[in-house]
Amino acid sequence: MNLIQSFMRAFKSIRSVLCSQRISALLAEERHQHPKSLVPSGFKAYSQNDEDGIIQEIFRRIGVKNRSFVEFGCGDGLENNTVYLLMLGWTGLWMDGNEKEIRSISHLHKLFIENKALRLRSAMVTRENIEGLLDGVPAELDLLSIDIDNNDYWIWSAIDTIRPRVVVIEYNASIRPPAALVIPYSPDNGWSGGSYYGASLSALELLGRKKGYSLVGCNLVGSNAFFVRDDLAGDKFLSPYTAEMHYEPPEYYLFQFLTGSHPRAIGVYEQVDERGSS
Repeated sequence: MNLIQSFMRAFKSIRSVLCSQRISALLAEERHQHPKSLVPSGFKAYSQNDEDGIIQEIFRRIGVKNRSFVEFGCGDGLENNTVYLLMLGWTGLWMDGNEKEIRSISHLHKLFIENKALRLRSAMVTRENIEGLLDGVPAELDLLSIDIDNNDYWIWSAIDTIRPRVVVIEYNASIRPPAALVIPYSPDNGWSGGSYYGASLSALELLGRKKGYSLVGCNLVGSNAFFVRDDLAGDKFLSPYTAEMHYEPPEYYLFQFLTGSHPRAIGVYEQVDERGSS
């Protein structure tokens, strides 16, 4: 091992320790000690950060109806908010406007596509076409995940034909509550890589309230907000269901240095029942 390799290994090790310490400090905050807080349940399996664990905990509390999902902006199929659910036997629809990502998914998830567990749609999602793209989706699917970097707010606002039980949506953590801001809509909006994008958490809270959803939490790094339909939320989560309560500041790289030594891989598992039979 040469000097540069040794330095990089040491750097990654130090960075991992520092990220772990920062996560521990955030989890020690008083509101995260509350038994109804979602944040301590977070973990990273196939999600970008801690979304997998939070999603699992939400459905532990409200139950599952039909184990169905839709995700806009699914990426290459190795890292998003619903890969883990697919591996657990859920079924759903992925959409992405990047043809390279679609080709990757078609290869990586060939078995899931062939057995009808996963539908794949290549499309740039806009406010104008979203309702048509949702053709065939259950009216009351369990989970809708929206992560298209810029028009997330506008896409959710345009959806009327389905009433997901849970919505996961990206927010711009650089805009703190109570500021309720959203970028002007254009079907061609794209993310430049800077802090000008999307909608603030307060803006999404107001939209969710209008559509009948409660903001029940955000993930620890300040990238995704979690909404549960009002008729399901009840008192199962940390209240009040406001941006002021659940806002998390931008800590985007906390989980990026904590992945295990095994690279992500996709395949079909068999379900084992309570008797130990598959």
